[in-house]
Amino acid sequence: MANTYTWVIDSMDVIPSSEGQTNVVSCARYHVNATDGIHNTVIYSDQPLQYVFGSPFTNYNNLTQTTVIKWIQDTIGSKKIESIQTSLDNQIINLANSSTITQSLPWTN
Repeated sequence: MANTYTWVIDSMDVIPSSEGQTNVVSCARYHVNATDGIHNTVIYSDQPLQYVFGSPFTNYNNLTQTTVIKWIQDTIGSKKIESIQTSLDNQIINLANSSTITQSLPWTN
């Protein structure tokens, strides 16, 4: 079974006013989850973003996670996306071949 990847936006920084717009996203922090259905792993990162004057602008309150993920993926490009997925794939392989197991924390039981 192929691994499944899920991109999630954790938080964003905004510039109050830039290029005639308000609340312009300047950085997005995100993580990418991967699973093979049994093993799970995650990579955390952040991506600076820059609004270019005259380009389409979406008001902050109208942003969706899908929109911001697309901005990140467009900015980092397909080679970096492939690199992230390869790193996650390797982590899953290591988990699958490991003799250790993850247990719940004793204070959460």
